[in-house]
Amino acid sequence: MKLINIGFGNIVSASKIIAIVSPESAPIKRMIQEARDGGALIDATYGRRTRAVIITDSSHIILSAIQPETIAHRLDNKETTNDETETLEE
Repeated sequence: MKLINIGFGNIVSASKIIAIVSPESAPIKRMIQEARDGGALIDATYGRRTRAVIITDSSHIILSAIQPETIAHRLDNKETTNDETETLEE
């Protein structure tokens, strides 16, 4: 099982990720609100600005403060949770 670090020590199974998108568009904002209302939203931003929205195969929506490109790069490079340091853009 490959695990992907999505920030602040939170990890997601790579096999469960369907899409990694930006939260800027109206349809994504609607998906986030519907997941919040339905109890399927996981907020892993720790109060920071949401930069990536991860959609899983179990219909859960995960919010991350890490850029979507960074998460995709970690997924492509098969990077695991062995990272000790992490840099966030403010």
